[in-house]
Amino acid sequence: MKTDELREKYLEFFVSKGHRRVASDVLVPTWDPSVLFTPAGMNQFKDHFLGKIKLEFTRATSCQKCLRTGDIENVGRTAYHHTFFEMLGNFSFGDYFKREAINWAWEFLTDKKWLGIDPSRLTVTVYKDDDEAAGIWAKDIGLKVDRIERCDEDENFWPASAPSQGPDGVCGPCSEIYFHPDQGKSVEIWNLVFTQFNRVGDPPNNLRPLPSKNIDTGMGLERTAATLQGVPTNYHIDTLFPIVQAAAEVCGVKYELDSDNGRRCRRITDHVRACTFAIHENVYPGPQKEKYVVKRLLRRAVLDGHQMGLHEPFLHKLVPAVVAAMKGPYPELAETAKRVASVIEKEEANFFGTIDAGLNRIERAFDDMRKDNRTRVEGAVAAELYQTYGVPPELFESLAAEHNLAFDWEGYGKSMEEHGEASGKVQHTVMGAKGPIDSLKHALHSTEFLGYDTTVADAVVKGIITGKAPNDHLVDKLDEAMSASRGVPAPGAQVTDAVRVILDRTPFYGESGGQVGDVGKLVGDGFEFEVIDTQKDGALIVHIGHLRQGTIREGAKVRATVDDARRDAIRRAHSATHILHYALQKNLGSHAQQQGSKVTDDELRFDFTNLSPVESAQLAAIAKDVVERVAAGAPVKWETLPLADARKQGAMMLFGEKYPDPVRMVSMGDFSRELCGGVHLTNTGEVGAFEILSEEGVSAGTRRIIALTGKKATDYRARIEAEVKRASEKLGVAGYDLPHAVEALIEKRRELKRALEAGVKPNLVAAQATVKKVAGDTAESMKSILGEAARRMSVGLLGVAERIEAMASEVESLGQRLAQREAAGPLSADSLLEKATTEGGVTVVVADLPGVEPNLMRQLIDQIRQKQPLSAVLLATTQGEDKVTLVAGISKQLQERGLSAGKWIGPVAAAVGGGGGGRPDLAQAGGKDPAKLPAALEVANRTIAEMLKA
Repeated sequence: MKTDELREKYLEFFVSKGHRRVASDVLVPTWDPSVLFTPAGMNQFKDHFLGKIKLEFTRATSCQKCLRTGDIENVGRTAYHHTFFEMLGNFSFGDYFKREAINWAWEFLTDKKWLGIDPSRLTVTVYKDDDEAAGIWAKDIGLKVDRIERCDEDENFWPASAPSQGPDGVCGPCSEIYFHPDQGKSVEIWNLVFTQFNRVGDPPNNLRPLPSKNIDTGMGLERTAATLQGVPTNYHIDTLFPIVQAAAEVCGVKYELDSDNGRRCRRITDHVRACTFAIHENVYPGPQKEKYVVKRLLRRAVLDGHQMGLHEPFLHKLVPAVVAAMKGPYPELAETAKRVASVIEKEEANFFGTIDAGLNRIERAFDDMRKDNRTRVEGAVAAELYQTYGVPPELFESLAAEHNLAFDWEGYGKSMEEHGEASGKVQHTVMGAKGPIDSLKHALHSTEFLGYDTTVADAVVKGIITGKAPNDHLVDKLDEAMSASRGVPAPGAQVTDAVRVILDRTPFYGESGGQVGDVGKLVGDGFEFEVIDTQKDGALIVHIGHLRQGTIREGAKVRATVDDARRDAIRRAHSATHILHYALQKNLGSHAQQQGSKVTDDELRFDFTNLSPVESAQLAAIAKDVVERVAAGAPVKWETLPLADARKQGAMMLFGEKYPDPVRMVSMGDFSRELCGGVHLTNTGEVGAFEILSEEGVSAGTRRIIALTGKKATDYRARIEAEVKRASEKLGVAGYDLPHAVEALIEKRRELKRALEAGVKPNLVAAQATVKKVAGDTAESMKSILGEAARRMSVGLLGVAERIEAMASEVESLGQRLAQREAAGPLSADSLLEKATTEGGVTVVVADLPGVEPNLMRQLIDQIRQKQPLSAVLLATTQGEDKVTLVAGISKQLQERGLSAGKWIGPVAAAVGGGGGGRPDLAQAGGKDPAKLPAALEVANRTIAEMLKA
């Protein structure tokens, strides 16, 4: 039986038993902060199991994409371990229980209509105290006692060892089904979990029966396919072996089951499949969380290739093989194949650039350990290797294990924390924390949201929560004094210990989909509650804030009023993100998909996929398209419709996003259709003004645009125009000439500095030539004019005038210093030697050089020492009213006699209120009292005379 056929048969079987067929959840469930990747089929049904939502169905079946790294060291080594795999499952939420689950599992496995496995090849395990399950296997199925093994809690309880070790919460015994091949070990192919208890505290008597019992089963698709196909490992099934063969071909080796290269090819197969699915969902390799897992998997696979003699990127060549093997259930992979391959190739190239140096450093570390008889890799060494060479610590740990060396994870974590980086060790929880909000979920299930149609509504208080988790709790009432005692943060401050109020219905939007939560007021009989933030917790909408007056009670009637002006500003920004998304795809390509967003009042941050920075011309075109769509005043509408219908209408589906069915589709004219739960305008023209502030990179392959809408955009545009006017006035030019004048100013400054540093006449004609060269290249809009000036000065748009003022002041100062120097007459080593004195046969030069740069003074000292092998030189200059610079030099022959420029310059610097020193041959110092320079030069002459006499 082919793998795709097995998947379909399983789902078909349970649909025939009254189950709802549910699509696989995304691989990266952003809605669940307790996990980085979906670890099991039950993950998307957490709230169903816990009774936190109103159930639309009580039976479900799915084939879930999963990714786990807990057994990563076994991948490729054993026959059945993977990081990425598919989990077949059937679930009951308070519906059927053990008898049906066991009987249906047996029917599906053994009935010839379905899998037709010989019953004599199957045995089962049950929890040691689960007489009910053991009785069903014996009486209903007819298994003999020797084919029903009773196991302890570490083997047949979920979570493992929960009765004695915890955690508290939903748990239950399980029953596993094993297949026995003709040769080799038996294989667990199906696990039936009976969640029937709530664990509370320590044993004994800590397992309380649940009022509603649930079923959660998991059958490994790859394991069962390998069983049916009679192959030695999961990697030899019809969907995986073509990738294994492609890996062997790309790596230039012959695939052999039991060879090291065979194991490497299997590991490469697993890792490239996992990364293809993750990157397809826009999870790019990076330093944190799920991105770090992708980086780690790719680099492990690259190391396998490197150990087979490869020194150039190769993994990306396997993406087409993955797409071809998985195209049946996941045809969408083909849409992103090129992008996925490009991301993988870039990461490979980065690692190949450092891998040899990193491996050599690892071997040296192992050699040092052997010499010192140490048996544990120091965490600091591993951290340095990760930061310098990109060697993942898990990879280092694997290599250490091959040398029988332990790995210091604690030390590694501390070292990484010192550098402000994550250690990469990830902990997951299974069912989430318990608390007062969970109690409300059980009671209410959801809050009715009215905010699409109104910003004012009457409602009833259903819950009041005070305190901060884990010490938060429900209260019946809250008075003004109790609320005030918790402190009132400033508007916009992070909410840490505010009061939370839950209503039965509300017009307040809870933060989600990138749109921030609403603010406003809840007003009732004798009380007023200020809402400073609104969040979502599951299907509940939570109003966070402070009681300003009176007493609020559970059951009280309130008038909930959203801040209309702020809501309108949020609507403008949110609708603008949809228009921007359209413009990005039009100008950059379909790959430029949303990676994340933050929508606040008249301001938006939009992250999107793009491997390189957006060029200025492209950014201008994107902004132009947005402005045109706003000006067109296209109607904005939304409707709720079946997901399939939304697909047919061309609604944008973000890779890796899980959508409900039915969905809410927001349409703008005929150019944009997106699935979105946020609040929007009714016409694109209501966006008003639109201005892009910046475009920047946030991580590998992800760019970010920050933009303004409405009043903020209008105000920003006015500031741009004012900045152009102010900057132009400072330079005495018309606005459109600003970039040219800035270039002239920069060139003048450059030439003056060069003249002062090198002692040459400034070539200000060159600056004018540069101006003429760029004169025809500058766009005439205010923003582009200012942008060109800002680019040339390396400042932000609104910092141009200030930078011009500072630069003009500097140019004036440079000009004054140059004039001072020219007034002092010709300057050269020979002109200074003409004024030199002699002390005991040594040429001494002590001179004040107005307007001369330190660099030129050092050059003059070198020239004098070349002309006079016995010489001591100290030169001084003043810069402004409060700065003196001194440079001293001693020739080599005098240094050999014990003289030091550093010792000479010290008392001279002190005489001008400063200090400094340096090497025996050359020293530099400073002071802050130019008026005392003549006296300081006398100190210089006396000091060198005394040093020469000594």
